[in-house]
Amino acid sequence: MDWGTLAGTALGAVLGVGTTLAAERSRWRRESSARERAVKQQLYAEYLGALSLTTHRLRDLKRSAGLTREERAKQAGEILGSTDAYHLRYQMLIIAPGNLADAAEHAFLRMRDLRDRFDGPDVAADPEWPGMMAAVSHALDALRAAMRSDLTATEL
Repeated sequence: MDWGTLAGTALGAVLGVGTTLAAERSRWRRESSARERAVKQQLYAEYLGALSLTTHRLRDLKRSAGLTREERAKQAGEILGSTDAYHLRYQMLIIAPGNLADAAEHAFLRMRDLRDRFDGPDVAADPEWPGMMAAVSHALDALRAAMRSDLTATEL
């Protein structure tokens, strides 16, 4: 038997298997990256939605007439809890990269500050309300920008 033929066949087999493995690894990486990006998109959208819904419900509660301070404070707490903002916040802190996690936490804390205004004597006449709403709006804008940046970076 000719050793050259045997060596050539073995080398061809090794090259063929190596090329196939490299191609499979590359495909797996692309698919894994696409799945990760889809999970992030879903989480980011849900978190922004929860924070936005909380903002709108708190704004509506502030305008509600005929409620006592205690009723408003109770409803404000229920609103924040009912939108899944707490649950999604913890997911964000686990999944999001550092700067985005910081922006997510900052936005949540501004939302909680807004909720806490209902503990005051008369939120309907609260002179700090517009400033609180502006702080929430700025925090959400910064969060959206950080989310877009992260999703664009993972796309590349």
